[in-house]
Amino acid sequence: MLRRANSGRLAVTITADTAVGERNGTARHAPAPPVDTPAAPHAPPRPPGDAMAQHQQPLHPLRTLRNGHAPGAAPAPAPATAPAGSAAHGAGPHADELAVRWRTDPRWHGITRDYTPEDVLRLSGSVREEHTLARRGAERLWRQLHELDYVHALGAMTGGQAVQQVRAGLQAVYLSGWQVAADANQAGQTYPDQSLYPANSVPQVVRRINNALLRADGIAVAEGGGDTTDWLVPIVADAEAGFGGPLNAFELTKALIAAGAAGIHYEDQLASEKKCGHLGGKVLVPTSQHIRTLNAARLAADVSDVPTLVVARTDALAANLLTTDVDERDARFTTGERTAEGFYRVRPGMAPVISRGLAYAPYADLLWMETGTPDLAQAREFAEAIHAEFPDRMLAYNCSPSFNWRAALDDDSIAAFQRELGAMGYRFQFITLAGFHSLNHGMFDLARGYARSGMTAYVDLQEREFASQRDGFTAVRHQREVGTGYFDLVASALNPAAETLALRGSTEEQQFH
Repeated sequence: MLRRANSGRLAVTITADTAVGERNGTARHAPAPPVDTPAAPHAPPRPPGDAMAQHQQPLHPLRTLRNGHAPGAAPAPAPATAPAGSAAHGAGPHADELAVRWRTDPRWHGITRDYTPEDVLRLSGSVREEHTLARRGAERLWRQLHELDYVHALGAMTGGQAVQQVRAGLQAVYLSGWQVAADANQAGQTYPDQSLYPANSVPQVVRRINNALLRADGIAVAEGGGDTTDWLVPIVADAEAGFGGPLNAFELTKALIAAGAAGIHYEDQLASEKKCGHLGGKVLVPTSQHIRTLNAARLAADVSDVPTLVVARTDALAANLLTTDVDERDARFTTGERTAEGFYRVRPGMAPVISRGLAYAPYADLLWMETGTPDLAQAREFAEAIHAEFPDRMLAYNCSPSFNWRAALDDDSIAAFQRELGAMGYRFQFITLAGFHSLNHGMFDLARGYARSGMTAYVDLQEREFASQRDGFTAVRHQREVGTGYFDLVASALNPAAETLALRGSTEEQQFH
């Protein structure tokens, strides 16, 4: 289906009868090969329970017919020379092959791109880097979102926190820009959530988390103890408001993919005035401008050859300022007043939230409405409005530490909250600032005890660690946890007679069994 975009170009919306879009008035129709079997449904039925095949890794759609042959089949011999832009030139497929992938692969069902396959190939260069962790994570996250009732995650600030989350059984990690601003940014500063830190900070923390997970995986394999944990869980990362315009979003998305992010979310605030969703003073950009940001993220993922999950967030429930009323979808919510900065005042609430959610839905894999309280009725209203027009579109929900949970809900309601959200289609649920609160309260609790009772407080912590070993906790053996034994194996491989192994004769070997 061809649909006119705001830019005047024709957008590529992937439905059963779509080929490719039209650019500058010239139609580009990809010859579609006959399909012997119907495409798989977008959302396959989920099996009962939470069990899933952790190690199954389906190929990315761009890779299934690379160079014109199916996976597992012998590749056709390449000609001695090939023209630029052909499948043999560089790493990518022909434009018509890419168009067929977008049209027939259920991964792209209902996704609109305001650019063409030719645009992707033109921007991809002749050599593509492999992004194994990002691709693997995106494919796993997509599978989990369809096989499980919901995927729930905690915000991690450090690699060690992510390792403990996976060891304890969580299937994904969330990376909050708020936490990066507070205590994990490249400026080495403590900042509020106002996009004050360097734009490469979140990609650096994504890489740090993946490095820690890779180390945990390497230790598990080296020890040969039968640990079947799939350590490289998907990371969903916060790209905030993009740190600028669509070009900034394009480059930030590429950096996050290179670092190994599986999913990336963008919010519809003005980047230069960005605030935490639970602060005041938020300024919205026009709906059409945020769609360009989402398009930029998708284009970056396509150029990177990774099926990254794009999450669109709206802050329209609470934001009462807008940069301009140029988009008629936003103009109807303006009050006619202007601020001293020149912004338009708008009426916040569910009506603009639903309007924006419906506009973003064709461009995003998940939609996120930022809320101010844990309100199931509000969540249901948003879900029903979206699913009335986009029945397959998945939703995300921030179970925020900014809510006073007990003030809003009783214990039974708290216990059932995520299950009820999952039933409404909120497939990804996360506690953004879990790492910040866990780290700070944990240290405060220890320090308070230590200030009063000295070593008794620390020994109490150590005894709790010993007790947690029966549940799988291993960090009480801190030397082993960070890879000392792994590097002893490296040393032994290089010198089997080495007398300088680190764990041999250590206090950990002698006292921690």
